Amino acid sequence: MDIRPRTIAITNRKGGSGKTTTAVNVAAELTARDARVLIIDLDPQNHVAIGLGLQEDVRIGSHCVFAGKESQLSQAIHSTPTGVDVIPADPAFDGSHPGGDWHRLRRALCHPAFEPYDVIILDTPPSMDSILMNALMASGSVLVPLIPHHLAAAGVRALSRLFMRASLSGGHQPNLLGILPVMVDRRVRLQRSVLDELAAEFGATRILRGIRSDIRLAEAFGEGRPVRDVAPRSRGSMDYFLVAEALVRGAGLPNLEHGCVDVYPKSQALQGGLQ
Repeated sequence: MDIRPRTIAITNRKGGSGKTTTAVNVAAELTARDARVLIIDLDPQNHVAIGLGLQEDVRIGSHCVFAGKESQLSQAIHSTPTGVDVIPADPAFDGSHPGGDWHRLRRALCHPAFEPYDVIILDTPPSMDSILMNALMASGSVLVPLIPHHLAAAGVRALSRLFMRASLSGGHQPNLLGILPVMVDRRVRLQRSVLDELAAEFGATRILRGIRSDIRLAEAFGEGRPVRDVAPRSRGSMDYFLVAEALVRGAGLPNLEHGCVDVYPKSQALQGGLQ
């Protein structure tokens, strides 16, 4: 069973690392390139639905896969006002699921309903290793957001061990697209030190440019909209614009490279002319 490179897992085993904000805003940036994008929320907190302004009641959620109802996943797709489709999580999911089968999600994504999507993004829970392993097995690529602090490197090492476990036990190891620092302020010595440590351990090319601290990101999420729709000239919007460009190249999505919709002059943005 082939793994489609367009499926990207956004993961970190630590909560509060910007996974959902990244999923929502990267999806919006790719949608602006005329991509058809689906986010599957695997975290029972169900925050993706909030960030995309989904108001509908969830009758079938992503966790049906782990209740032996893989065929129902395709029935759980919702459209949102942002243009990004979403399969919400099941807020009632109690964490009980069969732990031995890591290929449930992979099989479910083989349904014809998922064929039209250019990119499928998996927003993973910070714990629940069986669900995380299902996400890794279903993904061609992985993006790891993190806040640069003294425990960040240890968290990435723990995640890399799961990669190795997936490779040895499941026969598949997704490509690490990159490590994405969030809430970055390079004036802070600790953050610079942590990023240097990560670059030395995982390779400088694996460390993406990062997302600077920006209250507009939280404000946009609270409104149920991507930041590019609320504050297109903000730091957060520009940073996610550049992350999307990097992911298009790294995930092997050449059909999206020239479909970009410019919402601000890039030269001005890069010179600091943003809000």
